[in-house]
Amino acid sequence: MKLRVGIPKGSLQDATLQLFARAGLPVYTDGRSYFAKTADPDIECLLIRAQEMARYVEHGAIDAGLTGLDWVIESGLKVATVSDLIYAKRSRGKVRWVLAAPEDSPFQRAEDLSEKIIATELVNVTRNYFSNKGVDVRVEFSWGATEVKPPMLADAIVEVTETGSSLKANRLRILETVLESNTQIIANKLSYTEPCKRRKIDNLALMLRGAMEAQDRVGLMLNVRKEDLAAVLSVLPALKKPTISTLSDDDWLAVNTVIEESASWEIVPRLKEAKAQGIVEYPLNKVVM
Repeated sequence: MKLRVGIPKGSLQDATLQLFARAGLPVYTDGRSYFAKTADPDIECLLIRAQEMARYVEHGAIDAGLTGLDWVIESGLKVATVSDLIYAKRSRGKVRWVLAAPEDSPFQRAEDLSEKIIATELVNVTRNYFSNKGVDVRVEFSWGATEVKPPMLADAIVEVTETGSSLKANRLRILETVLESNTQIIANKLSYTEPCKRRKIDNLALMLRGAMEAQDRVGLMLNVRKEDLAAVLSVLPALKKPTISTLSDDDWLAVNTVIEESASWEIVPRLKEAKAQGIVEYPLNKVVM
């Protein structure tokens, strides 16, 4: 039984390959080929543009793939949603498709754009968005560099953004959010009914989520006298509750927990002040919730 998995080619490719490696499934790519092998002989990968992923999953050319919710909705195709994966370039949050217009334009909302030209890659979603508002606009497909099209080539755009910095750099102002999106694992509906393939797909999703949960987190191990345990625990923002175990010396306990890496700078000195000893900070590959 071979499971074919689509990996998004382009801006998410490197992040996806790194995520697979952290999950324990390295993907071996060849820069000249769209096919890739993995450390699991039963899983092979294809590099496919995120915009096309839903089509090939729905048709059954591949069993599962990683793509954005935006492109699934845009395609209008029926696929099974297995899991959300949020690992955008700069943040762990969702990205937004926003309606934006030139800073010096009179437009303040979607209704102000009646009879105007909107440039976007997300044509169907944009048409539906304006249609639901009862606003008649002309939506044109943009092949890229969408931010530079207003005001000469379009009156406004619908474009994806994480921080809005690129829009500001091009003197554009966000009017409304059209759609929030994040990366998903999707599956062919027939493949997902096959027990062996479903188990493989679900296991892949589990391990990828675990690798993502470990991002920006570290593990902490430390020793503490029993009488100082309460002071140490008051410092720790535990993922759930720290693991506490006894040592060979009955007066001492071992504490193990997970914290945000950014918090380590403040927490470790405070732990030392609370009389923790033998503090060890270590990287994490996966945190399976």
